[in-house]
Amino acid sequence: MRTSIKIIIVLIILFIPLVVSAQTSLPKISLGVENSDSPSDFVQTIQIVFLLTVLSLAPSILIMMTSFTRIVIIFHFLRSALATQTVPSNQILASLALFLTFFIMKPVFSEVNEKALQPYLNEDISQTVALKNAVTPLKTFMLNQTKESELSMFVDLSGAPAVQSPSDLPITTVIPAFIISEIKTAFQIGFLIYLPMLLIDIIVASTLLSMGMMMLPPIMISMPFKLLLFVLVDGWNLVVESIVKGFA
Repeated sequence: MRTSIKIIIVLIILFIPLVVSAQTSLPKISLGVENSDSPSDFVQTIQIVFLLTVLSLAPSILIMMTSFTRIVIIFHFLRSALATQTVPSNQILASLALFLTFFIMKPVFSEVNEKALQPYLNEDISQTVALKNAVTPLKTFMLNQTKESELSMFVDLSGAPAVQSPSDLPITTVIPAFIISEIKTAFQIGFLIYLPMLLIDIIVASTLLSMGMMMLPPIMISMPFKLLLFVLVDGWNLVVESIVKGFA
């Protein structure tokens, strides 16, 4: 009985390709380079390649030109200060930072949608005008968050001529200045987060040393006190509220 079942299964497997090839025709996919009949065909191809390139760089654009950088660095400093190692995990911190980024950047994205995306989809403006209208809100946001010292440094490094207002600076100068400024601000906030946690570590280490318990790691005793302090002061609300108001 088992032998006959095995034979039937083998016959079915052998006859499936024959039935499929007899009743259906599979599509053939091929890639190649052909001569173009008009220059517009070549331009459309270049536009598609450029669009694919932009899509591949979209995560970097989202990270570097929004509030994501500052938020995720602050969260990592907070986790290190609490000495909780991998709690919350990197996935949770990145997801929370991403949703907070969408919350903070909502006015900017709405302006880009109203002034650039929708008019372009309705064919009211050209692609060049749409790109310019999309960059302007992002540029304004970055300039509002960029410190003058970083902006002046990159203006001097670029050797660009003097401008009447920061809004006249090219986007290639504003973006690196904004990134450095965001990292600097995140480190300053991280230092403020570390101060109370460092004070708890010093108190616990001094207490253990005075009791002669030098072999007991102070971090094992201080971590519960850090968590207790963080919960009592409603730390997550304070940190998130400070981050959001910092971009207001």
